[in-house]
Amino acid sequence: MFQNLTEKLSAALRRFRNKGKLTEADVREGMREVKLALLEADVNFKVVKDFVKSVTERAVGETVLESLLPAQQIVKIVHEELIALMGSESPKLEISSRPPTVVMMVGLQGAGKTTHAAKIAGMYKKKGKSPLLVACDVYRPAAIQQLEVVGQSLQIPVFQMGTEVSPVKIAREGVEYARKHGHDLVFIDTAGRLQIDEVLMQELKDIQTAVSPTEILLVIDAMTGQEAVNVAKAFNELLDISGVVLTKLDGDARGGAALSVRYVTGKPIKFIGTGEKMDMIELFHPDRMASRILGMGDVLSLIEKAEEAIDQKKAAEMEKKLREATFTLDDFLDQMHQIKKMGNIEQLLSMLPGVKPGALKDISMDESRLAQTEAIILSMTPKERMQPELINGSRRRRIAAGSGTTVEDVNRLLKQFDQMKKMMKQMTGSSRRHGFGNGMRLPF
Repeated sequence: MFQNLTEKLSAALRRFRNKGKLTEADVREGMREVKLALLEADVNFKVVKDFVKSVTERAVGETVLESLLPAQQIVKIVHEELIALMGSESPKLEISSRPPTVVMMVGLQGAGKTTHAAKIAGMYKKKGKSPLLVACDVYRPAAIQQLEVVGQSLQIPVFQMGTEVSPVKIAREGVEYARKHGHDLVFIDTAGRLQIDEVLMQELKDIQTAVSPTEILLVIDAMTGQEAVNVAKAFNELLDISGVVLTKLDGDARGGAALSVRYVTGKPIKFIGTGEKMDMIELFHPDRMASRILGMGDVLSLIEKAEEAIDQKKAAEMEKKLREATFTLDDFLDQMHQIKKMGNIEQLLSMLPGVKPGALKDISMDESRLAQTEAIILSMTPKERMQPELINGSRRRRIAAGSGTTVEDVNRLLKQFDQMKKMMKQMTGSSRRHGFGNGMRLPF
């Protein structure tokens, strides 16, 4: 996520660190590189212009230039301005005082409306809500079936009336069904087009008039960059959306859409899709995203994911092992199982402060790799699992033969284990020195 932007911004801001004192010329030269980094990330030009102007005006003030650590002051300003750009608050779904809360999902075809209607419904089901999905896309082949499949995977009911009934009637009947059957949250999956047209917009307006939705969420593909911003602007002008859902953020190395959408539309990003699995959806937190973009990590989101996926008793035991540096290969295997529940390993690593984008990308959490890792570790003796340094050449050959793998596979696993130990030692050391709540060490 945002790998290119993070690397380029870090390089631009690193220039400041090498100077004990900064002049106004130093600041303006550094800001030119920040500007280039943002433009290369496909951030809207007007957004870049205003952002750089705002940061420069604050950075050339006496407080920064006369500071003992001007570089850190500038990073702090960039961080604060990024938060302001994406929205200072973390908006949530507005819940109606008179149930059901009706959420209308709109957007172009292929953005992920159907999947993310179900993902958000699943998120709120975990919070005690009783969601209903309403199938109003009667044009796209198998759209209703797709909604039923994702609904079934989350055990969320789907209201549908086939493809011969008008979407407006389906929406109205769906909300009435929810009211009668005790569903307090309704997600209306509307049709999309390959581009914005009058027919699409009129239908969406008619549905809006019929059901008076509490929220109109625009679903846009983050990977389309500038085009995502243009789509958001057009939908907002025609429908007055209440918020944005950014999908495919896990594949967005640039970050242009995330940094531009709120500025251009004035409407908040409320949710982000971070992967294909049905639980890979997050509330959007501007402050946490700004930290991720600057390579400062996102420990709060990591903790939240861990709390959802990891057994608390095991977590306490692991904390003790980390403190006492007694982390073994058995623990490594257990952690792989636990982390797999939390999602994509690269995303999780990107939430750690100081971990560069793409770090440890060779660690794969797919089923075959996990099975191979388990076979290798279980082919070791208890003593070898406790003390991997004992595993010499002959032992590696024995372990490889016993697990049906190669010596190279065993070597790779031991290297990954060593990397993870170092990473965890760095993380626990950082938390002891600074505390998660007292700011992170900056990686530049």
